[in-house]
Amino acid sequence: MKENKVFNNRLESHFKTKLTQLIHDFEVLEGGVGKRNIIKTTELDGINLNIKAFKVPNIVNQVAYQFFRKSKAQRSYEYAHKLLELQVGTPQPLAYFEYKTPLLFKKSYYVSVHLDCDLTYRELTTNFEYPDYDDMLRAFTQFTYSLHEKGIYFLDHSPGNTLIKRNGNGYNFYLVDLNRMVFKPLDFKTRIKNFSKLTIHKSMVEVMSDEYAKCSGEDYNKIVHLMWKETEDFQNKFHRKKRLKKKLKL
Repeated sequence: MKENKVFNNRLESHFKTKLTQLIHDFEVLEGGVGKRNIIKTTELDGINLNIKAFKVPNIVNQVAYQFFRKSKAQRSYEYAHKLLELQVGTPQPLAYFEYKTPLLFKKSYYVSVHLDCDLTYRELTTNFEYPDYDDMLRAFTQFTYSLHEKGIYFLDHSPGNTLIKRNGNGYNFYLVDLNRMVFKPLDFKTRIKNFSKLTIHKSMVEVMSDEYAKCSGEDYNKIVHLMWKETEDFQNKFHRKKRLKKKLKL
């Protein structure tokens, strides 16, 4: 199987060699979280790393990734660099690895520096008593607005994919799970739809709508109506898919 590997140009050759061996030994590394894709945290030369192993795609996508599309690992690596160029937080990208046969794409891995955070956005959806809750939710909304202003459409803008670190009296935000992004000017509806996967709670939608109105100058009532509609539409679609999968399994 052919190995394709791309490294951050800041890495020294001995580190690249050790990192390649880590990828070869991935299956025997301890720990791991995830179902479809597995993330393992390990240490190399004093640096904590996250290694994300993407599931081998179905046969159609094995052909697509071999000949027509960039792999999830490559997109994650390239989008991380793009975000950093745009001064958007994300764990430092170090490398990606791909394994292919002459006709089919098989495994791929994305490697980044492990980032210790205080919480993710997900905690805000479950603990409404979290310290400085309102300030943090509004700061997250400001962060999302800044993404939109920079022409970043994060398609997986969902509860687990934004890490939050306290920074004095403020907060720093870092995006993870980067393989589905679009970089383009965003219209109003697309911007508001980008909030649809974040929460099922109308109270949170109301706060985010209020803060987005302050950032954008758009009418609050217009924003909150559309944001809640997009949230409900996403939830309905999500649960329809779950019911369908359950029926198919039965």
